[in-house]
Amino acid sequence: MQDRDYHRQETRYQSGFLSQLTPVVKWLLILNLGLYLLDLFLENPETGKPIRQFGAFAIQSAVFEFRIWEFVTFQFIHGSLGHVLFNSLGIFFFGPWLERWWGSKKFLIFYLLCGIGGAVFFMLLAFSGILPGADMQSPLVGASAGIYGIFIGVAVIAPNLRVSLLFPPIELSMRNLAIALMAISAGSVIFRLGGNEGGEAGHLGGAIVGFLIMRYPILLGARFQDEPAPPRKAGPRPLSKLRPRSEVELSQDSAVDAILDKISREGFQSLTQAERDFLQKVSESKKSSS
Repeated sequence: MQDRDYHRQETRYQSGFLSQLTPVVKWLLILNLGLYLLDLFLENPETGKPIRQFGAFAIQSAVFEFRIWEFVTFQFIHGSLGHVLFNSLGIFFFGPWLERWWGSKKFLIFYLLCGIGGAVFFMLLAFSGILPGADMQSPLVGASAGIYGIFIGVAVIAPNLRVSLLFPPIELSMRNLAIALMAISAGSVIFRLGGNEGGEAGHLGGAIVGFLIMRYPILLGARFQDEPAPPRKAGPRPLSKLRPRSEVELSQDSAVDAILDKISREGFQSLTQAERDFLQKVSESKKSSS
């Protein structure tokens, strides 16, 4: 992949910060930050923030007044600058992993479904009386449910990925991070800790939906595929780009380019087993012939 122009290091850094992000992640960051700032600008001392009033999720309005768009719009509304910045960091660091796995279209659907799952789980716990102080008018805002779905998704595809936290300053695997986050959210709801039980319920709902989709990719219209063999840790340098190449190699490279384009459009999950085997075979043949 590094031999292709669109994967070279020098190409990635030519167009600025946002060009390095995957498409959906970039627009999620722009929407979250932009809508928060716009709501601050439009805020009225008497009527409050208009975007929040229009899009925040509440059981009464979303379910009984049929404002069903609130199941989606609440995911782009935030209560404070710290809230939107923290959620943006989660999307920035972990979102590209999952967008490259699913492809942009399926990733967006995955993200929104996790957010909807957070609202539904919040509603179920409120109806059951588990959430203290939650009623039909209690608002729910923030991208956290979708982000927790992303955390779980990355933990499924890369459980041993090492993550360094700023606070506390420790390093742990993605699997352990996901388990810790779920334990904190569940403990907060069960033992009523922290005063944000509604938000923690949303986290759990998003994580549950994220796990179900990763476990059953057919829910997004994707067939389950076994993961390809892991790359070798070290090997000889790739074939020189300057030496003459045979027609067989040129044809092979064209097929590889077509598969890489498919990954860029639709994500790694879209590859058939034959395409995965072909990439692995080409990789091994280049290493053995160099």
